[in-house]
Amino acid sequence: MLTIGINHVATITNDSDRLQTFYREMFDAETLSDASEFPDGTGPRLTVIRIGPCAELNVFQIEGNTQADLQTPMFGRGRLDHFALQAESIDAFETIRSRLRACGATDDFVTDFGPVLSLFFRDPDGLEGEVCVENPDRVPGISHPPGTRARRYPHES
Repeated sequence: MLTIGINHVATITNDSDRLQTFYREMFDAETLSDASEFPDGTGPRLTVIRIGPCAELNVFQIEGNTQADLQTPMFGRGRLDHFALQAESIDAFETIRSRLRACGATDDFVTDFGPVLSLFFRDPDGLEGEVCVENPDRVPGISHPPGTRARRYPHES
């Protein structure tokens, strides 16, 4: 394989400061830069947020652009439906899950796909994201369809 993962995902926001805070508090992300897209100070605000060793969000805040306000259901969002982050470990996954639940960005449902566990969330702009981690309870050769609740994470009232 000639690639090692996603370099970046570009998205549009109406509030870059709010988005930076969310990704920092939920994922320990780091803001690499936050300035005008062009060196002469023109153009939209471009914020680069490191969300992993080789992964970034390139966030554009463009005056008058209302794309961040549009909310549509899964598979109706155009070419980019959602993005997935790979948790470093099951402990990191559980920390992220706890943080996302505490701020209301996700519910208690964790999907068991077999090889991986998956948790969906929505950031403050409504962009759907997913956090994946290798499933420590996996059974080799066994896969499960979407909607299969992970036994490790039973329904919490």
